[in-house]
Amino acid sequence: MRKKLLIVILISFQFIALAQVEFEHAWVYLADKENVSESIANPILILSTKAIERKTNQGILIDERDVPVNESYISQLKAATGITVLAKSKWMNAVHVIGTPTNIEALLSNFSFISSIQYANGNISVSKNNTPFNKFDLEDTTINFNYGDTQNQVEMLNLHYLHQDNFTGEGVLIAVLDAGFPGVNTIDAFSRLHGNGDLLDGYDFVNRTSSVYDYTGNTHGTRVLSTMAAYIDGQFVGTAPDASYYLFRTEDAASETPVEESYWVEAAERADSLGVDIINTSLGYKGYDNASYSHTAEKLNGYTTFITRGANIAFEKGILLVNSAGNSGASGINAPADSPFVVTVGAVTDTGEYATFSSQGSAFQPTLKPNVSARGSGSYVVNEANVIGQNSGTSLSSPILAGALACLKQALPNSSNQELIDFMQQSASQYLTPDYFLGYGIPDFQLAVGIGLDYEASQRNGFQVYPNPIKDKLQVQFFGDVENAEVSVFDILGKHVFTEAISRYNSTVDFSNISNGVYIVRIKSDNKKANTFKLIKE
Repeated sequence: MRKKLLIVILISFQFIALAQVEFEHAWVYLADKENVSESIANPILILSTKAIERKTNQGILIDERDVPVNESYISQLKAATGITVLAKSKWMNAVHVIGTPTNIEALLSNFSFISSIQYANGNISVSKNNTPFNKFDLEDTTINFNYGDTQNQVEMLNLHYLHQDNFTGEGVLIAVLDAGFPGVNTIDAFSRLHGNGDLLDGYDFVNRTSSVYDYTGNTHGTRVLSTMAAYIDGQFVGTAPDASYYLFRTEDAASETPVEESYWVEAAERADSLGVDIINTSLGYKGYDNASYSHTAEKLNGYTTFITRGANIAFEKGILLVNSAGNSGASGINAPADSPFVVTVGAVTDTGEYATFSSQGSAFQPTLKPNVSARGSGSYVVNEANVIGQNSGTSLSSPILAGALACLKQALPNSSNQELIDFMQQSASQYLTPDYFLGYGIPDFQLAVGIGLDYEASQRNGFQVYPNPIKDKLQVQFFGDVENAEVSVFDILGKHVFTEAISRYNSTVDFSNISNGVYIVRIKSDNKKANTFKLIKE
């Protein structure tokens, strides 16, 4: 695919000059932070009120990782000979630098506050990859002004039922990490967003400016945002039109270098401090312009790359992360989509079939990838000129799904992020037969709400069952003050199969002699509380 061109910014000349003297990317890890105890004891000094509330509601501790990097250390590194500081991470307590290996390694002896250095280039090779792919090369098709353009990509997820119930993302904060957002602050498609005060803030981590809309060299972020947030009455409705949005530019579309992973982690940290609920990232990293920086398939194991480690911390901090699987087909997914804590989204066509460009998971990932899929082939978007058109790529299936998760979060405000993921996956079209192409399949968000409400009811009324699907033994979990219960099993046609008494201390039900199929299990307690579950015997 062709190299990204026609993007002229002043710092590009700096990188050209640096490349000529073979500067390297490295992460400099710092030994400590300042005022840690004071900051943790008074978190309003380092986090927003929204961030503190989100962590409190989810039972997440505020710890040393939330404390900013020591700015004095950064100032000293910026003054070091032959070193350029490009990014910083409070979660990693690290600074991303470029410089010659000699100057980088001199930091260890010159500064006592440095604990270690990790090169992006593991073997300090200078070999180049002169044919990098362009992950923003979206496939443009015919512009269509027909009414209801987004109907298919919304109804495929049964999301319209949530919208009808006024679950449109209201009150949910979404951060979009992408490459460029020109037009978002001016075009009519986002007027609803502006009018409701839901376009909150932005920052360009590449150019280090708050003018996030000024960079016009790439429009990828504008189109990605439109699938969630755009609204044109009678023509186009995003999946979460009433959510609130932060926009962060972390991708330098003119090149592919490891510092973009660091920009991403910085933005995720900023999102965490602002109390963001969901991050959508239609980006991924595997191959770099300098092939020696590229990640091998073995490194995409959910825990190794810098960006994936950052994503894992973001989830631990209470953020729900959604990421595109990538457009590399059988060549596999990218980071941070390999993370076990990221909802990785594959792409399907308008008829729900696998889109052949959608990156496939593999045994290298610790959990099934992709997790789920949504429409990414011929998806409808609004571009920077306020024109409705179609693009293809998992870059679009990811935000379509992220917006749907925002609506699910609004509908089930008491559910944890992991529970929301579980409900969504359990509702998906191939939950019982997942694969590396579509993951668990296409979610049904109306069903996901029902699953979530049933789970909440079980917590109140006294029961939960597992595993589901089941092979032999069904375990019934008791909650509250319930001590005894009666389990009645019916086939899918309503015919009674058997009834058995259980108790809190003898709660196993034997299904080994029952034929494979779908059953209805009704559990009634001695105090008349009851739950009904759909169970699959395999």
